This record gives sequence, C-alpha cells and structure tokens, in this order.
Amino acid sequence: MKGFLGEYEATLDAKGRFLLPAGLKKQMPDGEMKFVINRGFEKCLTLYPIQSWEPIYAEISKLNDFDPKVREFRRYFMNGATDVEPDTAGRILLPPNLKEHAALDKDIVLVSAFNKIEIWDAGQYKKFFESFSSETFSNLAQQVMGKANEAGM
Repeated sequence: MKGFLGEYEATLDAKGRFLLPAGLKKQMPDGEMKFVINRGFEKCLTLYPIQSWEPIYAEISKLNDFDPKVREFRRYFMNGATDVEPDTAGRILLPPNLKEHAALDKDIVLVSAFNKIEIWDAGQYKKFFESFSSETFSNLAQQVMGKANEAGM
C-alpha cells in the first residue's frame, strides 16, 4: 500500500453515516472497502483499511499481558475498535460511542495520514491549524526531520 493523500470534506447524515469521498475510494488498495474504525490519538477517529489494521493488531497481540502499561494501552487503543464497511449506497456508519468521542456533529473532514484516514470535526480541524503558527511548524519540522536526517534518511 502506497498510502493516502489529501483532505476531503464530508457530511454526516442524521444516522451518523457519511459517503467515502471518491478521491479516497480511488486510493484504496485493490479496491478493498473493509475498514476498522477507532479512536485517534487526538480528538478524532482513525479509519484503517483492513490491510493497515492487521499488522497493528498482530503487533499489539504480541505484547506482554503481564505488563500493566500494556494492558492500559490495549484497553484504550482497542476499546471501541469496530469493523465497518460501506452499505449498498456507499455510506459508512460511525458507531455512536466513537462519534461522541470525537465530538462529530455534521461537517467532517477526512484527512490522509499515510496508511490510514483521520476523521475530524470540521470546526476542530480548522482550529487545530489556526492555532499552529508557521514558526511552530518550522520548529517541529526541524525537530522531527532533523532527527531523520541524522539517522541517514
């Protein structure tokens, strides 16, 4: 899988469903339309194509169950993870508990995040970028990418 690119606006209907934008559908590996949706690390949801989810699940299942930090991480990360796929009309239903977690109302933004898609409330997503100055972004880029360059990447 090469990954996703782009940001796409969508609208939730009264039942909490949205249409997967055509631009993202075209990027799906082998046209596969099975996903796992879960809480994101920020106040968003993460939509994993099944090909991206399976290696993560396999890695988490190998962790030491006797370590309390592992159990805590598993509970937070796995709690709420749900299999989803588009209905016959192409809509994906957001589980109510996850929709509430990310405070999704009507207008949402689907954002590529390499091998997964983040789902944000449109207003929250806009605020996130408005609060991030170009100087802050430049410093972050130096910290993150500077380390990558030092490692020979």
